[in-house]
Amino acid sequence: MDPVLSRLEAAYPKLPRGERAVARVILDDYPFAALESLRTLADRAGVSPPTASRLVDRLGFDSFTEFQTSVRTGAQDQSRLREFAAQAPDPGSAARELQDGLSSALAALNTPLLDSAADTLVAARSVWALGGPLSELAADYLVRQLGALRPGVRLVPGPAHEQARSLLDMTSQDLVVAYDFRRYSARTAAFARAARGRGARLLLVTDAWKSPLADDAQTLIPLPREAAGPIAPLTHQIAVTELLLVATASRLNAAPRLAELDSLTASLQPDEP
Repeated sequence: MDPVLSRLEAAYPKLPRGERAVARVILDDYPFAALESLRTLADRAGVSPPTASRLVDRLGFDSFTEFQTSVRTGAQDQSRLREFAAQAPDPGSAARELQDGLSSALAALNTPLLDSAADTLVAARSVWALGGPLSELAADYLVRQLGALRPGVRLVPGPAHEQARSLLDMTSQDLVVAYDFRRYSARTAAFARAARGRGARLLLVTDAWKSPLADDAQTLIPLPREAAGPIAPLTHQIAVTELLLVATASRLNAAPRLAELDSLTASLQPDEP
């Protein structure tokens, strides 16, 4: 793995807020953001150049020039590795990597955290779920399955005026479940923070670097960073959602609701010719 990325990932959880903003810019647009001037990097992160410089020092580099030299070297090495992999693909290795990542993701949701999240999903008056361009699929899956188990489960609508209506009656009895992964969604952040402003609780599923919403969440589920080739591992998000659903179902007497749902579904089916 690129040594600069390794250092960033190791340091990220303990970084001060300003340095974490710089690290997030670098990680979101690596290696290009790291190869810009120090001032440009700081401007993109919304911090001062000294803050960006302190991050470089913390990573163990004597100067910003040395940092950029290491970035260039790592990027070149990664380019060579990708070229080699393209010439000699190993599907078996990719499958093992995905499987290992799935195991790590499930292990991240330990028993106390799972119990806390499930209790929150049961107790909320209403549950609203949303995600980014890809993670919205996990949010939609949560809504479809959880809505069969309990009332008041909805997907956050897309248009701003519909989101505003959703927020109108939101209180501290309501819960927002947000899936937010790099690159983090401004739309997700805006709705979640507006809901928090009205007292709603926030359950956040995010990655190892943690969404900017992490500090706003009452329940935080950070999944480990695991690559899956050129695609984002949606499998991990769905698997963790399944765990949440199973734990929540065990706390609910959902049998009568599910039976009624089956009966209603059958009554709406057209008669066979």
